[in-house]
Amino acid sequence: MREENLPEIFINSFKKYYQKLQLGETGLIAEADILPVTELADAEELPAEFSRQGQQYLSRTVFLKLNGGLGTSMGLERAKSLLAVKDGLTFLDIIARQAEKGGFKLLLMNSFSTQADCLNFLGKYPHISKDLPVDFLQHKAPKVSQSDLKPVSWPQNPQLEWCPPGHGDLYISIFTSGVLDSLLQKGYWYAFLSNADNLGAILDPAILGYFISKKYPFMMEATERSEADKKGGHLAQYPDGRLVLREIAQCPEEDLQAFQNIHRHRYFNTNNLWIDLHFLKNLLQSKEYFLGLPMIRNHKTVDPRDPVSPRVYQIETAVGSAIAVFEGASAIRVARTRFAPVKNTNDLLAVRSDLFKLDADFQITPERQRIHSMPEIALDSRFYQRIDDFESHFPDGIPSLIDCQRLKIEGEIVFGGGVTLKGLVHLKNQKSKPVYIPDHTLLEGEIRF
Repeated sequence: MREENLPEIFINSFKKYYQKLQLGETGLIAEADILPVTELADAEELPAEFSRQGQQYLSRTVFLKLNGGLGTSMGLERAKSLLAVKDGLTFLDIIARQAEKGGFKLLLMNSFSTQADCLNFLGKYPHISKDLPVDFLQHKAPKVSQSDLKPVSWPQNPQLEWCPPGHGDLYISIFTSGVLDSLLQKGYWYAFLSNADNLGAILDPAILGYFISKKYPFMMEATERSEADKKGGHLAQYPDGRLVLREIAQCPEEDLQAFQNIHRHRYFNTNNLWIDLHFLKNLLQSKEYFLGLPMIRNHKTVDPRDPVSPRVYQIETAVGSAIAVFEGASAIRVARTRFAPVKNTNDLLAVRSDLFKLDADFQITPERQRIHSMPEIALDSRFYQRIDDFESHFPDGIPSLIDCQRLKIEGEIVFGGGVTLKGLVHLKNQKSKPVYIPDHTLLEGEIRF
């Protein structure tokens, strides 16, 4: 790690987590040790005074995006945020234009896989950096061999010997990069943090005003879980009232049923987080730059594209898990519209369609009639999972989904322009050759080709 010029603060942090791994610690959080969260303040019911207060502090708030992810699940080899997502604009276009329009200071946490491409791309937005860096770099950590707990060796591609240490690294990397001190010196007091692929995560003055007025050091936006979210991390609390985030990798196997019970554990973490930057600086100093976030021991193969390559542990932490470390941290319930991630091509189809609109402030929101009821979409992964394949099957645009309740596609189907899908749609191509849907076709119900 020293040969790679990683800072001593990060090396010391990794060493402590590595020692936990050597001692056999799993980072698991048992159901018996936590309680459900039953009630939260509701962002949709905040009085107007909070919005007015938040407006006054927008110039002291940084718009921080986690931008370290690659779109590997869609066959991308570069930053996911460089994928065109709406009206020809990429995630990063939309984020940059939101910052420009709102007058926000934009800051990215990049990884070693995304930094060069994204900084080059942002060259067309010269005004967003102002007098501060536009990014800082997430650290990298060695992958640990499961067989002997040593750093894994992979001469075929030495880059694969390293991994990002989870987005919980943000708290150390924003400090070691010097960016935290620069922000504080320039008068930035607060940060609104979210994932780059979450199109619903806009900087809301009302939530900012509430956060400031309550003097919380840290606040998580949470929303109700649905069946689709049952494998995502949920919010819970310890018997002493401290909030805790439990990811599925931290759940003992015998507790998975309780973990996935969306009526017991009602709220999940949107990863929209509000942070008091002064508090963060003081906390880091008081804890000697080791926050002690819960460890996540991730089981992987050294080459993620080769399932028979050597098995490794990736030692990670989650940024939201700081809710258990910041004394006085809180959470707020937000509308589901503030959590609109694009994780796969099913999500991408929905966002590119007429289900969503891009407004003058570069916010992507559902059309009014679909705010509470998005269609369930299931595309055949053999033909639509990779972005190149996906786009080749919609060469003349995305079909209208505004009146679609459910869409399932089995087999290979290529869509013409102006196609409309209505109601419960199940398209099944049983042939070995692709089926072509002519322009301006209306499709309803189950259709077999």
